[in-house]
Amino acid sequence: MSKVILVLSDGLRYDTAVAGMGTLGHLVEAKLASLYKVTGELPSMSRPMYETVHTGLTVSEHGIVSNLIVRPSTKPNVFRCARDAGKTTAAAAYYWFAELYNRAPFDRIDDRETDDDSLSIQHRRFYTQDDYPDVELFATAGMLVRRFSPDYLLVHPMGIDYIGGRYGADSSEYRNHAIRQDMWLASYIFEWMDHGYSILVTADHGMNADGMHGGTTPELRELPLFLILPGIAGNGDTRQTISQLQIAPTVLKLLGIPLPGTMKTAVLF
Repeated sequence: MSKVILVLSDGLRYDTAVAGMGTLGHLVEAKLASLYKVTGELPSMSRPMYETVHTGLTVSEHGIVSNLIVRPSTKPNVFRCARDAGKTTAAAAYYWFAELYNRAPFDRIDDRETDDDSLSIQHRRFYTQDDYPDVELFATAGMLVRRFSPDYLLVHPMGIDYIGGRYGADSSEYRNHAIRQDMWLASYIFEWMDHGYSILVTADHGMNADGMHGGTTPELRELPLFLILPGIAGNGDTRQTISQLQIAPTVLKLLGIPLPGTMKTAVLF
């Protein structure tokens, strides 16, 4: 059982992560992390996949079938399960997570920065602009770790998705932002490792050359998962392909929380 940090890098393709994220690549080479290729669910859109990642369910099962569905989750999810088990939860993330796991619609003043143990996301710092700087988002996540030591923390940078939407995934801007995001994340990862956190770095969906996502092609569905477990050697590049549905039950197992009956996909270990 350990504390868990999930870094959900919005719009990050598998090939871009492997080619450009050198710190994570080092951890894989040094067998301090395991690398998997994730097959993302459909549609390859943000809000539906936020819910899939946190419930282990397909969109037809959890009902968040598009970005236009604005309501709280009705299924057992990582945040709710953790809170109900007496764990501390936190998020530095886009405001859609507030609408999924706390309340909807989002109030830009009252819901932006709050600490409330009764809610599924207890300590939360949300942003509302897609171009919110990743470097500031990671600093916020670092603050949440130092101040509250949450058992489960979601870190959700939007920069790669925003840049990909402007320039396309075949652009130097998209590739170079992945390099920068890895650099900004690096110092926090080593601090969090020292604090005994299990760390997962993955994505909700990929991006195509036109700067779009939502479809079925490999560049939209092939996503990375870097898995770092405290005190346990990694497997390097496993060359295994796993399902996005495995993330939620894996997080709950790492937290030492029994899986709800809705999470039927196998955990990673």
